[in-house]
Amino acid sequence: MPSAEILKVNSTNPEPALISYAAQRIKSGQVVGMPTDTFYGLAVDPLNLRAVDRIYEIKSRSRHKALSLIVESVEQVEDLSQPLNGDFYALTRRFWPGPLTIIVKASSRLPLKVTANTGNVAVRVPSAEIPVALVRAVGSPITATSANLSGEGECTTADAVRQQLGDRLPLIVDGGTTPRIVASTIVDLSDENAGWRIIRQGAIAADEIMEVIG
Repeated sequence: MPSAEILKVNSTNPEPALISYAAQRIKSGQVVGMPTDTFYGLAVDPLNLRAVDRIYEIKSRSRHKALSLIVESVEQVEDLSQPLNGDFYALTRRFWPGPLTIIVKASSRLPLKVTANTGNVAVRVPSAEIPVALVRAVGSPITATSANLSGEGECTTADAVRQQLGDRLPLIVDGGTTPRIVASTIVDLSDENAGWRIIRQGAIAADEIMEVIG
């Protein structure tokens, strides 16, 4: 029987005490399900290697796949990455907060387990209150990989997460149904020589990206 605790949180005005409770779970190394502005995701402290390992176990995910991170600001990305280029700043000015994930060169302080030995990290600021509040309460970026078993459909409700992962998670933050049914668009800026490329077409169309960085 699914055993995850369900914590109902207001999606537009998250209660500080409830966010603090979930953030303490993350800080203690647990994996927490949470809503984003696309699908539900799995949040851990990316610098806690045991917690990062646990995500791969929970999802039955290949360890060759890097984990994306949610941040609250461009400044947090600057702390995690090598120097960023003009395209990064142009895209973030236009599309953050929102469903755009950007892959950049990771700094050496990010564990290789998080980058899956790629040397790159995928980051975004979502336009959803709960994950950003969690980042603030934890005091650092958190992971945001989708809360589902690898190969299964993404979840738009806490109940769907519990159906798939309930016996593997201690806590699921229930912020209601997520507003989108399309994943974030992923743009790769990690290769200066190759320029930018779209890795996954999602909620933001390619022509919108091209309007900004050509």
